[in-house]
Amino acid sequence: MDVFSADWPGICRRIVVAQRAIFEATAGSEERTVYEGVGEGGDHTLVIDRQCEDVVFAELDALAAEGAPFVAISEERGEVCFGSGGSARVVIDPIDGSLNARRTIPSHSLSIAVASGTSMADVEFGFVHDFGADEEFLAVRGKGASLDGKPARVAATAEELEVVGLESAEPEWTQPALRALEGKAYRLRVVGSIAITAAYVGNGRFDAMLSLRPCRSVDAAAAQLFVREAGGAVAFGATDLSAAPLDLDARYPMAAARDAAGLATVLSAQSA
Repeated sequence: MDVFSADWPGICRRIVVAQRAIFEATAGSEERTVYEGVGEGGDHTLVIDRQCEDVVFAELDALAAEGAPFVAISEERGEVCFGSGGSARVVIDPIDGSLNARRTIPSHSLSIAVASGTSMADVEFGFVHDFGADEEFLAVRGKGASLDGKPARVAATAEELEVVGLESAEPEWTQPALRALEGKAYRLRVVGSIAITAAYVGNGRFDAMLSLRPCRSVDAAAAQLFVREAGGAVAFGATDLSAAPLDLDARYPMAAARDAAGLATVLSAQSA
């Protein structure tokens, strides 16, 4: 079996159902603030992080049992080879926006990307589920992007960026970027999930977004395809998409926008 012939929308939706049950069973912030070690991505691992990842890997185990070879790249477990491995990659963030999830802020997501190679340019399928709004962002390379089954497109080009999403917004990182956006953006929004924020660019809710510190492949792999298939532009600093690796050690700044002009504006703010 080829990994790309799998029913990825169905796989992802089953994972969403199982993860939703986990969040419902641990409804309070105190229940969700239980740690168990450090994941391969370098962050302290919440029990709910591990539980949500276990759900994903149960589906991957079933897929591998059908003979599909691939390498999984996940925030908590790192790189896991299934079968002979090969060039196919499944890139997973079981909870993008873990702080939101821990504090019971609704905006956190599941992010899954399937790639035919080792770079962002090789991503063939992207799936982001926003648990707060209960929305599904899905993209297939060359076939467009959709929100809950309806076609998604970036916002129409305009002179000003009306709404810009800001991520990794630690106070010490924000001031240079905010000054650079003066007179170029009307309003800023901080969601707390890179995957959701980028998906909002692809659906026209945001005109652009930027991350103020380097992000990981697991945060961005699915959503960047969504933006591109919706007609937008994505950049990982000065790194070409074909040179932006999917491995867990990679770190790069991410920016996305409705068009090239908007992307140039947020890239300038990002590097300020």
